[in-house]
Amino acid sequence: MTIMRFNGYEASVDYDEEAEIFHGEVANLRDVITFQGASAAELKQALADSIEDNLAFCAERGEKPEKPFSGQFMVRADPCLHKAVANAVRRDGVSLNKWMTKALEKALS
Repeated sequence: MTIMRFNGYEASVDYDEEAEIFHGEVANLRDVITFQGASAAELKQALADSIEDNLAFCAERGEKPEKPFSGQFMVRADPCLHKAVANAVRRDGVSLNKWMTKALEKALS
């Protein structure tokens, strides 16, 4: 499986050997956005066209298009860990959001 990107959207791509065609689906959305192409160039264009079509469809209906990620997520933690994080946030003099973002960035680097 390969990942393609277009304007902040990500899609997984597979190759169907029998049909001799690449096909993909935009990830992390409730809406299903698919595309296909016989070459890399066709696939890139098909991904862009499918996303643009979805954005146009949302505009026609007066809806905001769904974003792949909102930038928000809820975390459930043991109360002792929650207390420790709250103490660290207070000690560091930053917001919980800023502290968690830094901790996540550090964990991923």
